[in-house]
Amino acid sequence: MPAGRVLVTPSILRALPQPRYQAVLQAHGFEVVYPPHGDKTPSEEELFSLLPGHVAVLAGMEPYTARVLARAAPTLRVIARVGVGYDAVDLRAATSQGVAVTIAPGQNHDSVAEQAFGLILAVLRKIAAHDRGLRQGDWRRELTRPVRGQVLGLVGVGRIGKAMVPRAVAFGMKVLAHDVRPDLAWGQTHGVQWLPLSDLLRQADVISLHTPLTPETRHLINAQTLALVKPTAVLINTARGGLVDEEALLAALRAGRLAGAGLDVFATEPLPPGHPFTELDQVVLTPHTAGTDAQAAADMAAVAAENVIALLSGGWPSGHVVNEEVRAAWGR
Repeated sequence: MPAGRVLVTPSILRALPQPRYQAVLQAHGFEVVYPPHGDKTPSEEELFSLLPGHVAVLAGMEPYTARVLARAAPTLRVIARVGVGYDAVDLRAATSQGVAVTIAPGQNHDSVAEQAFGLILAVLRKIAAHDRGLRQGDWRRELTRPVRGQVLGLVGVGRIGKAMVPRAVAFGMKVLAHDVRPDLAWGQTHGVQWLPLSDLLRQADVISLHTPLTPETRHLINAQTLALVKPTAVLINTARGGLVDEEALLAALRAGRLAGAGLDVFATEPLPPGHPFTELDQVVLTPHTAGTDAQAAADMAAVAAENVIALLSGGWPSGHVVNEEVRAAWGR
């Protein structure tokens, strides 16, 4: 008999050659199961049908609602996020059902930082717009903005925000930062100036979001905060779509009160066809791929699998379980 069935929902993991997560789960007696939805993120209804009977799930961004968790709870013990965000999980419901929720920290910060910096370059240098134009026969040479000398404002300075700093310095940028718990010693060592959010928004040429989505940070970028920003500034978001009021962002872009945006995450994912963002040349869009280069995806999935194995063999992966409240009753 297998140790249990583990559902693997992120379709991108199927493309990994010789995946470590699969080998390590199977070596510990688990049956690895993939949903039949191809490359589509499972909906709540699909999860409601798929999840029962599994002891754990290597999870993507699909919605683990109270309804889904109540349905799966008789067997489900672990939701192991292949990443560091867990806003798609109803944490209170998971805790009440005794389901441990884990993350895979420290694996994808360089990947996200590379993507964020790629978006900065793409927006300021108009790389995507010029590519589209040239493919249509439009040989349009025009002035673009340099990256050197620009002021980068980091909103949220955890692992990813910190990984942005050496990249910015290498390109000759000045770095400002805002965080609710600023690492003052690190900032002094790296020449980073800490500011209140309002001051950062007023001074930055490039605003890059790297803060978690919480009730306090939802729509952190809204009509009021965008009113503080220079009309020449650009916004980069590789964190979570819910950090931005998209209607306010669209209004600012259309009115010329913001020069551009590079977006990897959205309020609704996948981005609906014909979304207004797709009509704006000053916006560069990518499909939530910042944290999933091949190395980061393999590393995160392996850590997620190790979290499952640790928990279901009586261990406790310290620093990886986000609802520590379940520990008291774990293993009963």
